[in-house]
Amino acid sequence: MAAVLLAHNVFFTLHKSSPEARTKLEQACRKYLTGHPGTVFFACGELEPTLQRPVNDRAFDVGLHIIFATKADHDAYQVHPRHLQFIEENKADWKQVRVFDSTVDKV
Repeated sequence: MAAVLLAHNVFFTLHKSSPEARTKLEQACRKYLTGHPGTVFFACGELEPTLQRPVNDRAFDVGLHIIFATKADHDAYQVHPRHLQFIEENKADWKQVRVFDSTVDKV
C-alpha cells in the first residue's frame, strides 16, 4: 500500500517583483522553513520564465513546495515559531499568497 503524504504548495506574488525581492524571499524560505520535523521534501524557487503554455499559471513570483510525512507534521509546522517568524518578517512584501494543500501517494 502506498504511503499517504501531505503536499504543501505555496505560491507568493510580491508587491515588487525584482530579482532582489525574489532572492530575499527564497533565502527566508530556506532559513525558516527547512528542517521541520516530518519534512520529506523541501524546495523553493522562482517562476520558470520559459514555460508559457496556455495552461501555465504565471501569477506568482516564488513557489514553495514541502512534502510532509503526515498531516500532523504539517499541522505542527503551521504553528511552529520559525514558520510564524517567517510570516511576520515577510508578509509586508506579499501582494498575494495562494496555498494548495493535498494528500499525495508515495509509490
